[in-house]
Amino acid sequence: MTEPDTTPAAMEDNRLQPGFLRAIEAALEAEDEGEVRALVKPLHPADIADLFEQLSPDSRATLATALGTDLNAEVLAELNDWVRDEVVGELAPDRLAEAVAEMDTDDAVALIEELEPEDQEAVLDELPAADRVAIETALSYPEESAGRLMQRELIAVPEHWTLGQVIDFLRAEGNDIIDFWEIFVVSPDHKPVGTMRLSWVLTSPRWLAVSDVMQRQQTLIPVDMDQEEVALRFQKYALISAAVVDRDGRLAGMITADDIVHIISDEAGEDILKLSGAGDGDIFEPVFDSYKARIRWLIANLLTAIVSASIIASFGATIEKMVVLAALSPIVASIGGNTGNQTMAVIVRALATGQMTNANTRRTITREAAIALLNGTTMAILLGTGVALIFADPLLGGVIAAATLFNLVIAGFAGVLVPLGLKRLGVDPAVASSVFVTMITDSMGFLLFLGLASASGLVK
Repeated sequence: MTEPDTTPAAMEDNRLQPGFLRAIEAALEAEDEGEVRALVKPLHPADIADLFEQLSPDSRATLATALGTDLNAEVLAELNDWVRDEVVGELAPDRLAEAVAEMDTDDAVALIEELEPEDQEAVLDELPAADRVAIETALSYPEESAGRLMQRELIAVPEHWTLGQVIDFLRAEGNDIIDFWEIFVVSPDHKPVGTMRLSWVLTSPRWLAVSDVMQRQQTLIPVDMDQEEVALRFQKYALISAAVVDRDGRLAGMITADDIVHIISDEAGEDILKLSGAGDGDIFEPVFDSYKARIRWLIANLLTAIVSASIIASFGATIEKMVVLAALSPIVASIGGNTGNQTMAVIVRALATGQMTNANTRRTITREAAIALLNGTTMAILLGTGVALIFADPLLGGVIAAATLFNLVIAGFAGVLVPLGLKRLGVDPAVASSVFVTMITDSMGFLLFLGLASASGLVK
């Protein structure tokens, strides 16, 4: 593998230096492909991918052409999805097929699944029969499933072999498998029956039987399991790799920890972006795609804001008699909103990581209600005392204190019940929770404060 270039001319703090980027751009503008390849050659594939992402779309196309065969599978695998689509569009099907043939199955599938159907077919036609069958089989599984994520390149041996036979087999195969940490043991019908760590094979006598060394207990991943659930299993059981089995229980492939690192990172970022309504949140995403993803949630927020505005309007006469209510009411709504969002974030994370189950749902609701009550009491005392002193009106202080306490308790329940309700309805809680929680806390904040002000006789 190519080592990263650490010379000052190219890198600084793991980032491409501006001077290096300018040199690349100058060589591209001069159409000096030899200079471009000379500058890029010392870089690690991940740094070449970064280089593509730093350039403008037009320059990316020119760079892809200039690199020619130097634009290899490792670089394509490291590219951002949106940028990779641009770069792949510049490659002929036969050139792309060469790169795909060099990739592990999981990386090849990730690349091909993003192509248009006619482009997929053109690339698959250029692949060797075995590679084509492997990729088409993986593409037949649901998106974001273990079947799409797994790689077929693995080592599997029968349990009646000795460790000496295993070692001889590995050497005879020429070690085509680039990286592996576990050897899978299979039955005659190719069903996994155990695993062996590579360290066990290397440190045990050759005459020992595989059946005497292998560990029979293992975590098996069904091909149709969602990748998020796969990541949770890796995290829970501290797995390095795991066997993926088809619907008949036969060994279909394996998933390794390096794949899961990407999944955990992607899923965590995806949930955060869903909570904000920012879509994919990728700075390389086309402008109109980002606009479509964000505008629908802004429209939803507009509709919920109209509900809050309608509540305020219904208390117009009350506000006219005591203008200070208009200044204080957003405070109650804002504190309630923050409380609801805090609780919602905890619950959405608990649902995503599998911490929250049917067994502990009631206990979790009680816990969050207790926290909301404590927070509400504290904020009510602070806000009520401050308002009473500033405006020299104890009744006003009592009204805002009561409204704050009730709204924070309601916000705590909303932060739990809204994600749970959406989950029960089959809607992703990370996508829609914030809109509904915000509507509830804002509406109840205004309603409680202005309603209590009217009912208490504060406004005459």
